[in-house]
Amino acid sequence: MSGRESIIRPSVCLMPSKWLGHNPPRPMFLSSELHRQHLEVTRRYFLQLGAVGVAALKPLSAWADSDQALLDEATADLGYFTPQDDFGTVERGDPLPYQLPLAKRLEVGLERETWKLDVVPDPESNPQMGNPLSRAKGNALDFQALLKLGEKHAVRFLKIMTCNNIGAPLGMGLWEGVPLRHVIWATKPTANIRRVFYHGHHNNDPKQMFRSSLPIGRVLEDPPGDNPVILCYKLNGQWLTGKRGGPVRMLVPDAYGFKSVKWLKSVLLTNNYQANDTYAGGNNDIDSWMKTMSRFHYKPEKAKAGEPIPVTGWAQVGVGGLSKVQIWINPKDNEWPEDDPYFTRAPWRDATILPPPTRWGGDLPGGRLPDNVRFFDGNGQPKHWPMRYTLAHWATLLKGIAPGNYDVRCRTIDLNGIAQPMPRPFRKSGRNTIQRFSLTVEG
Repeated sequence: MSGRESIIRPSVCLMPSKWLGHNPPRPMFLSSELHRQHLEVTRRYFLQLGAVGVAALKPLSAWADSDQALLDEATADLGYFTPQDDFGTVERGDPLPYQLPLAKRLEVGLERETWKLDVVPDPESNPQMGNPLSRAKGNALDFQALLKLGEKHAVRFLKIMTCNNIGAPLGMGLWEGVPLRHVIWATKPTANIRRVFYHGHHNNDPKQMFRSSLPIGRVLEDPPGDNPVILCYKLNGQWLTGKRGGPVRMLVPDAYGFKSVKWLKSVLLTNNYQANDTYAGGNNDIDSWMKTMSRFHYKPEKAKAGEPIPVTGWAQVGVGGLSKVQIWINPKDNEWPEDDPYFTRAPWRDATILPPPTRWGGDLPGGRLPDNVRFFDGNGQPKHWPMRYTLAHWATLLKGIAPGNYDVRCRTIDLNGIAQPMPRPFRKSGRNTIQRFSLTVEG
């Protein structure tokens, strides 16, 4: 396999049973909640296509019904957000902080009742701050003070959480908290501040410390249309659990997950112009915005000639936005020129990007959004769709495909007209390879 694309391997993603001429593929990486709502929105799409779409629903329904677990999911309440317990988890710590006994969590500030945050000058630098907040001085920010700030300054926004080294999201949520800049201004900074360093609880073991950093400018000001960096304490309207990084985690809306440090304990203002991120040691691009990319979800291994072939997927909407999702079916014996590694000259066809959900799920009461979600109108509708740093679903029907063996690929086109994986194809700035799967059409 070349570095320009990723292959869906049957040994990983497919179930062995056969039905209606298809092998039913497993959902790839999506949480059960995202899988459920993907089934719902794609069903609606195919029903709107009339008789042809209804015919395409047969294998899609069989895919869901072929496994009892998927059947249970398909009949459950549907929604867009991932419940906290269903998020994928990337974590570190020995022991994991949220698995400490309650008494120990209270002692070290990993419960809301005892949580505190230092916002102090970097001792190895020369920032000027008139009012540092620290445990040593007895004025560290506590949870009640954070909520008090939230009465005036709290924000809510949508964000998909993705690890830059994993090719699919961990979950989609509605996050709530106080912009970090309000806390920083409370420390009365005046000069010599270029970056913000921060880290979470690390069991008092320097080797376990997970650090990240941001330019001070990104914390103090948001690009137009972007959300602020927040001290996050709620997810989907509920207190942030320990497993999700609570009581408070950093939440950086436009970045991959390693910037959103869990179990936040310390923020340092520094005049150091260099980042101190733990992830820098793993050859990661630590300043990468989230990328726009597409992945398959329903991807039949076999189909019959003359029948419409449903294919569905989802797109992560990165900094470049999303204008199109495209699909290309290519005979396996049609070797592609090596001078076109990203298939820019291929005959791609547009898929349909599906509308926003009607129910948001994620354990929100009635599946309804609360008021004052950023970039939503007074009726609870997004002002534009798809929204950056969220997830969108897509679907299409392949029709008139002659018998044969094919590679099927998908890609995104961003709002600048740039096709995946460009303009940033390098893996360590976020995995966004073009994905493909094998399809056999039988006569």
